[in-house]
Amino acid sequence: MAKDNRKMLQDALASAGRTRTSLLMQAQLALAQQLDTHASPEDVQASDGEQYLVFSLCDCELAVSAELVQAVERLVDVTAIPNVAPWVRGVAHLRGSIVSVVDLRTFLGLEQFTHGSRARLLSLQHNDMTICFVVDGVSEMLFIPNSAITRGEILQAPIPQWALPNAAGYALLGKRAVVLLDAVRLLFSDKMQRYELQGLEGL
Repeated sequence: MAKDNRKMLQDALASAGRTRTSLLMQAQLALAQQLDTHASPEDVQASDGEQYLVFSLCDCELAVSAELVQAVERLVDVTAIPNVAPWVRGVAHLRGSIVSVVDLRTFLGLEQFTHGSRARLLSLQHNDMTICFVVDGVSEMLFIPNSAITRGEILQAPIPQWALPNAAGYALLGKRAVVLLDAVRLLFSDKMQRYELQGLEGL
């Protein structure tokens, strides 16, 4: 079963044009969380939609476009940086690069949480901006059809208040309500940009 799940994940990612996603990332996702996809490669080709990576935060399911996902890693040693915002854990050495590590819970104003073995580093990249976010867990790579997505009137949507400023909409999948995270808005928010411009000056 695990072998079949890995094959389905690889096929779905390839059909969605995720050629830059490494085999290492796919193996980590499948092994760490026994990932499964909810659409066959044929469904992906025939439907109007997109691949998303689903992760958890504060008992809420969120999803980010797979195109922005650079990697998913287990928690690694993080080097603290003095005199930075409390939501900045520090920097880490990942795949030959030094990256900033942000605790997404603290960044969004949620209560601090002692992360267990399910916690992951979710590395998101857009243009030259790359940030690793600590999330409670990563569950699956999921194809979401556009017909399941609501992007307007999100104030009345089943979205937690803390997620609203960075929500692009939500997807209703049976009994599941998955918040679609606007990762670009998050990466280039004023709060994040102030850290990027000032937070690493002492390094």
